[in-house]
Amino acid sequence: MKNPKQLERYFKGAANHNRIEILKIVAKNEGINVDDISKKLNADFKNISQHTHRLVAAGLLNKKYSGNNVQHSLSPYGEKFIKFFTEF
Repeated sequence: MKNPKQLERYFKGAANHNRIEILKIVAKNEGINVDDISKKLNADFKNISQHTHRLVAAGLLNKKYSGNNVQHSLSPYGEKFIKFFTEF
């Protein structure tokens, strides 16, 4: 079981409506890159890139480098957050 400090890291990482949307998009499109996420959200690439960076730092997203492309997927904790969001 996670301690309160660890839980805070996850909740702060997801504490933004754009980040919640990003998690939902990645859950449906494993391996998606920032450019495709920004197109789906009709949002600025740089802004979405910063949000994905924070989600990775919070431990909710994983990233995998494939040449010049960075693919995103949910971490195990990101999967738990998606489950929480859908059941809440």
